[in-house]
Amino acid sequence: MTKTDYDGPILEIDKLSISFFTRLREIPAVMDFSVSIKPGEAVGVVGESGCGKSTVALGVMQDLGKNGRIVGGSIKFKGRDLGEMSDAELRDVRGSEIAMIYQEPMASLNPAMKIGKQLAEVPMIHGGMSEKEANERALQVVTDVKLPDPKRILNSYPHQLSGGQQQRIVIAMALMSEPSLLILDEPTTALDVTVEAAVVELVKDLGKKYGTSMLFISHNLGLVLETCDRICVMYSGEAVERGSIEDVFDEMQHPYTQALFRSIPLPGADKNARPLVAIPGNFPLPHERPNGCNFGPRCDYFEAGRCDQGPIQMADVEGNDRHATRCLKFQEIDWQAPLEVGEVKEKGEVGDVVLKMDNLKKYYQVAANAMFGGGNTKVVKANETLSFEARESETLAIVGESGCGKSTFAKVLMGLETATDGTILLDNESIGSVPIENRSTQNVADVQMVFQNPFDTLNPSMTVGRQIVRALEIFKIGNSESDRWQRMLELLDLVKLPREFATRMPRQLSGGQKQRVGIARAFAGDARIVVADEPVSALDVSVQAAVTDLLMEIQREQKTTLLFISHDLSIVRYLSDRVMVMYLGHVVELGSTDQVFAPPYHPYTEALLSAVPIADTKVKKKHIVLDGDIPSAMNPPTGCPFQTRCRWKSKVAGNLCETEVPSVRMLNGDHQIKCHLSQEEFDGMEPVIEMGDVAAE
Repeated sequence: MTKTDYDGPILEIDKLSISFFTRLREIPAVMDFSVSIKPGEAVGVVGESGCGKSTVALGVMQDLGKNGRIVGGSIKFKGRDLGEMSDAELRDVRGSEIAMIYQEPMASLNPAMKIGKQLAEVPMIHGGMSEKEANERALQVVTDVKLPDPKRILNSYPHQLSGGQQQRIVIAMALMSEPSLLILDEPTTALDVTVEAAVVELVKDLGKKYGTSMLFISHNLGLVLETCDRICVMYSGEAVERGSIEDVFDEMQHPYTQALFRSIPLPGADKNARPLVAIPGNFPLPHERPNGCNFGPRCDYFEAGRCDQGPIQMADVEGNDRHATRCLKFQEIDWQAPLEVGEVKEKGEVGDVVLKMDNLKKYYQVAANAMFGGGNTKVVKANETLSFEARESETLAIVGESGCGKSTFAKVLMGLETATDGTILLDNESIGSVPIENRSTQNVADVQMVFQNPFDTLNPSMTVGRQIVRALEIFKIGNSESDRWQRMLELLDLVKLPREFATRMPRQLSGGQKQRVGIARAFAGDARIVVADEPVSALDVSVQAAVTDLLMEIQREQKTTLLFISHDLSIVRYLSDRVMVMYLGHVVELGSTDQVFAPPYHPYTEALLSAVPIADTKVKKKHIVLDGDIPSAMNPPTGCPFQTRCRWKSKVAGNLCETEVPSVRMLNGDHQIKCHLSQEEFDGMEPVIEMGDVAAE
């Protein structure tokens, strides 16, 4: 269904260089970047934030703003140079031939206009369709993106849809004029993992159906493995390796690609026996790039006098399909050499119970008509009968999608909210109904939190050192200012930040460094329990490994109990001792990491495991895509909270799932599951994730 019978590459980027110009200097954002996309092919561009991925996409859209300019090379679309087109020609190509899907769906939708009208606009403007044809086309595309009740959706406003539905509408809008090239810029970052799996599946299917070529920008290697045919790895403005997925994943030929894979928790990684290896050093700023190889200062194979001399060109890797690398030594490095195992860590001895929750409930009263208040109120059951124990030196992961009650539970534990019912015991002292202002200094110091976004938790007008000293003052630690200053320097040592950072302002720190300051502050009062709320999801892959290892190391030294809230099951598998899976306020499964990651599963855990993208070509995964979105906590389904999306429901006799909340079942040992399935069904469950060759290890 192409618009012209063009059979060359749909997109051909050749030696592209893009710079941004400020009053002080020219900042090169992308240098010597080449990639080509054939008809129907999907190419993934991966790299850490700041490497130039999105700049390449904006270059293709010719949308670099006032300061950005293409200073070298060319971008050809179906053989025509986009840089030489007039504004009118570009307008014709954008939207109709090239469409882009952005990270944040609401940025692409008009909040004051119904969905149907927004969709119909595209073919009416770009394709000259009549209103009636455009409306029919909109209905067709909304059905294609698997949205429930398409007619109702077309008649809704954007705010009436969930995040996953909004993102599907944006995809539908991009497909309205059947573009030849679709650019996706981190399209699933803001979505829950089961919704992400459904959207990724959708993008793949639609690519096949419409024969669309795709440029998929992501920092998630697993996602690129699942969606793309080819991959291009970027580092600091340059492509450092490109080739087919199999070639790059299984026969990588660049030290940065290798370092990236060593820093992500693939199945088989173990926090004690096989710790992740973080990439040393920091990403260079655009105006501070080194001579020669940009990755040189952080590379294990760096050779002075050779790797730091002049620009390095891409070189072809023989024997592989269009595989190239920007490394002078790629033929000399033994890529199959076994990884030097980081220092093997002793696992801390798990101690006594520090925290015990029994039948915790947290309900909110909200106005049924949120806009005008007053009138009837509804009860939102954020947490339903939550019971568990956490021990000294233990990592308990709390897993679930947005709206499942993870953060509400953390707020109750911290004292930012009080429990509606049930008890929380900290060292046998009840704290569930005590708000933070009435807690003793010791209690406040004992339970600390590391937040998801390091940028929001630091005071921008206070130096790093002062912020940590302030926490020490509140916890009444140290007898004098100099005592506290000394303790603050020790805390910087603990989180592996140089002591001179004490006098820096937060704006002078990278994301990973800010998160370390947050961790130092959380441990200022020798916290017994640290609640880490998605502490690495805002960080780059290589920084994630360092921060995760840091948390583990501090835990070993301080015997801290870590409650790790996350939706990323790869990291959970790597670092947790026990896992608690939550769905709509209920704990649906709780057990040791091995128990939760192996059958029998709660049906929701099974779907979660299947949804996690794994960057390993040897892993075989069962394919489960959940129907529908997570129900609203204001209007939960009757009976089992998961029954509206459960693929096992038909195995339960009668309508038990729809009428009764299941009671907690104890399976072997202390593995508990909240489900109506029979023991036979549980016994017959198969593993979701199977390792190919890794299983032999």
